[in-house]
Amino acid sequence: METNFSTPLNGSEEVSYESPGYAVLRILPLVVAGVTFVLGVLGNGLVIWVAGFRMTRTVTTICYLNLALADFSFTATLPFLIVTMAMEGKWPFGWFLCKLIYIVVDINLFGSVFLIAFIALDRCICVLHPVWAQNHRTVSLAMKVIMGPWILALVLTLQIFLFLTTVTLPNGNTYCTFSLASWAETPEEKIKVTITVLTARGIIRFVIGFSMPMSIVVICYGLIAAKMHKKGMLKSSRPLRVLTAVVASFFICWFPFQLVALLGTVWRKEMLLFGKYKILAVLNNPVSALAYFNSCLNPMLYVFMGQDFRERLIHSLPSSLERALSEDSAPTTDTATNSASPPSEVELQTV
Repeated sequence: METNFSTPLNGSEEVSYESPGYAVLRILPLVVAGVTFVLGVLGNGLVIWVAGFRMTRTVTTICYLNLALADFSFTATLPFLIVTMAMEGKWPFGWFLCKLIYIVVDINLFGSVFLIAFIALDRCICVLHPVWAQNHRTVSLAMKVIMGPWILALVLTLQIFLFLTTVTLPNGNTYCTFSLASWAETPEEKIKVTITVLTARGIIRFVIGFSMPMSIVVICYGLIAAKMHKKGMLKSSRPLRVLTAVVASFFICWFPFQLVALLGTVWRKEMLLFGKYKILAVLNNPVSALAYFNSCLNPMLYVFMGQDFRERLIHSLPSSLERALSEDSAPTTDTATNSASPPSEVELQTV
């Protein structure tokens, strides 16, 4: 394997951590990722249980459920990512898990981002056009439209299907990496193919995987805030706080990650050929851990702040125990799939 023509998926390199600052940048992401794993699995698992099995099927619960599924699937892979972080990019889990884990990571990480934009768009429609939403915002339509974010996330994962593999270097270290050496013959062609593919991947992921969803979130919540101001609802601080938290957390968690990835794309040639800009390899794990953290924030921002969900969650645990202990409790059916969401779903308080 020629190291000039492949690059670790997470952009990490073997870097000498000589100062306390480097040690912090190495250890802190492991702690953040560990916290994200625990909170993400528990929080999103709870959302899946309540939204998927305890609540009536509505457009809102479908959104909650899909977002929780994306975040839960991603956070479940974090132990593998934590190990490879701790091993400075080395991959000890073999070829199959190399592809599988990063396919799951990409699909669900970007699926989560796209679903956040989808939820913002849905809530914007509810607030700006409540009558239309009550008449046309059906469960069946939502189940079809929500496939769009998943398909888009799958498309962005195609490069992993094609190029990701395990590579063992002469020193015995194995990495889960993009290897493009077999796609060209001469060294010059290999360099050109590598730079072209990785640059295209970086630009596409920045534009489609961040800029577009972020723009949708900002525009939608800006329109919602304008509607609240017009109706004199800014005194109702709770909805405004939720909107602010949503936009701020999305940007704070994702912008550093996307900025480092974009700089890595712009400087790809210098990094591959001349070993420049190693600071990006040092920053990769911290900004990745921050982006991961958004997956455990989503349940709190999108679900636990919703009054209906919170009340259902509080009452569901004791009621489940009561039904389990009751000998002759009648089975209940949760097959209702409302053709239209209840009026309360289009209120600003559901934001």
